[in-house]
Amino acid sequence: MRPRKAMTAILAVVTTMAACLVTATLNAPSASAHGALMKPGSRTFFCWQDGLTPQGNIVAKNSACKAAVAQSGENSLYNWFSVLRSDGAGRTEGFIPDGQLCSGGNPNFTGYDRTGNWPVTHLTAGASFGFSYNAWAAHPGWFYLYVTKDGYDPSRALRWDDLEDQPFLTVDHPQVSGNVGSVDGQYKWTGNFPSAKSGKHVVYSVWKRSDSTETFYGCSDVVFDGGNGEVTGVGVVDDPPDPGEPPNGACTAKWATTGNWGGGYQAEVTVTNPGTTTLSGWRVGWTVPAEQTITSVWNGTLTLDGARATVGNAGWNGSLPAGTTRSFGLTANATGTIAAPELTCSSP
Repeated sequence: MRPRKAMTAILAVVTTMAACLVTATLNAPSASAHGALMKPGSRTFFCWQDGLTPQGNIVAKNSACKAAVAQSGENSLYNWFSVLRSDGAGRTEGFIPDGQLCSGGNPNFTGYDRTGNWPVTHLTAGASFGFSYNAWAAHPGWFYLYVTKDGYDPSRALRWDDLEDQPFLTVDHPQVSGNVGSVDGQYKWTGNFPSAKSGKHVVYSVWKRSDSTETFYGCSDVVFDGGNGEVTGVGVVDDPPDPGEPPNGACTAKWATTGNWGGGYQAEVTVTNPGTTTLSGWRVGWTVPAEQTITSVWNGTLTLDGARATVGNAGWNGSLPAGTTRSFGLTANATGTIAAPELTCSSP
């Protein structure tokens, strides 16, 4: 855990839990627990709810959810219960970088580190509340809930210094109820929120398994305004300006195919800062055609989520002063026509 002494457990129950096998994700072993906070709802859970359609597909409506999906791909909604690190071992500060708390440092969920008009749960400070955490797969463990400090600034990505030093609630191996492997499978407990909180905050959850190193992380956006758990922002097309999106022209990206051969090609992507201030970090995204497979990337860090590829700066080339460029290269296997893809460019 973060170097904070855990509070005395507010609730402690002993239970036996049925292990469940689920599809592996990039950061999870084949036999793994999965879940997310449902009350108050995590960003991924609410965005999954936000996008549900009668046809069974998921189409985000809320502006923050749409921006998250644009960055992290639709799989982040279908796998809303998978914000995990298989090597977490309960670690927090010093393991998960500042600005990546909501994704747990998992590259498949970086879109949920963004700022934006996220769905929120309305709460009353100091009041008793019925918490629930989904058990898509059930395993024994501890749940730690933190809340942001007074004066928290929701216009920037969450940092460790934004959170209170101690969890306001620690739950020791709660009992699971409902059908594991569905939305109905849940860990439930009752506890009190801290008193003297008002306005917008984030409840940060950490689920530390006791039978493996797998650890789950999540952000639940709340507002302490005298509410009783009401939710707003789910299923609503709000479309306000997204504060997590860089201004128009924050950076641009240009693709050049520098070589091709039977069955593959090489390309260079040039990132330019046309603005007047230095950008601290950049990322370029595009959709990889079905007949192509990226085989290598240099001068950047590749993240793949289904057909969506994102290349972010390397540790040494993230600073992009006004009027300057950076570039990265890649190779790919390919069949058929090789065409320059449509690129997006943004600065974290």
